[in-house]
Amino acid sequence: MFVSIVSASREMLVHDIKLSLISLVVIMACFMIVYYVYKYCFKGVTQADAAVMALVSGSPTIGFLGFAVLEPIFGTTPYVALVVAIVGIVVNAVGIPVGLSLLNAANEKTNAGAAGKRPSAWAPVLHALAQPVAWAPILAVVWVIVGIPWPDWASPSFDLIKGANASMAVFAAGVTLSSVKVTINWQAIMGSILKLVVMPLAVLAAGLVFHMDPENLKMLVVAAVLPPAFSGIIIASEYDTYVATSTSSLALSMVLFIGFCPLWIWLTDVAIKMFG
Repeated sequence: MFVSIVSASREMLVHDIKLSLISLVVIMACFMIVYYVYKYCFKGVTQADAAVMALVSGSPTIGFLGFAVLEPIFGTTPYVALVVAIVGIVVNAVGIPVGLSLLNAANEKTNAGAAGKRPSAWAPVLHALAQPVAWAPILAVVWVIVGIPWPDWASPSFDLIKGANASMAVFAAGVTLSSVKVTINWQAIMGSILKLVVMPLAVLAAGLVFHMDPENLKMLVVAAVLPPAFSGIIIASEYDTYVATSTSSLALSMVLFIGFCPLWIWLTDVAIKMFG
């Protein structure tokens, strides 16, 4: 994750400023919508549960499936790499730290309440930033913005770690899926709706309003409709929070993605012809 971000450049980030801004604003807006929907619309769902669902259904699994899905559809072009890089930065450098902060804030509030103390406003943020999964992508973004070139000789070692990490992440998500009984309830269904319907719809609407390049818009919509992030399931397992429902929602979304991906490609083409 770190190397994939630092391999980008400032020129890449500003090459299509609309793509960067729409990715940041829309994905994080959907992230927070998932959080508040679960926090306020379902009885018995805690703030920590809502934070887990935001990490899962509020983030596309761009790191694992981005190139695997986009390249067969749009070809091996620099623009595919651009979309994957920008969405990856948003998900990893913004979404994960925000989600961990919300999750730690909920736990801090619970622990402080049990101890009769006032919860600290900064402790959850600092605790989140102390974890490599949060500070590594942030450091990588700062590295890119400052403009420090990444040495080519350092990449092979990190590539080995990246390959092992990606495989282990998918393996860990698979273990979680196999260890939890998938239960389809309204909470799991809502996660799939928010991920496979609301997020790509918001991206499409924003792209049309701000006249994004049609090809970039189609790629961004496909990136937005990708299944929920595996990293959210791993974090849920680590914190032992809302594992069953988040895993069920992930499993349901993975199956529904087979139909929703071509559907959104067709809808995006129709929308661009009508409003583009």
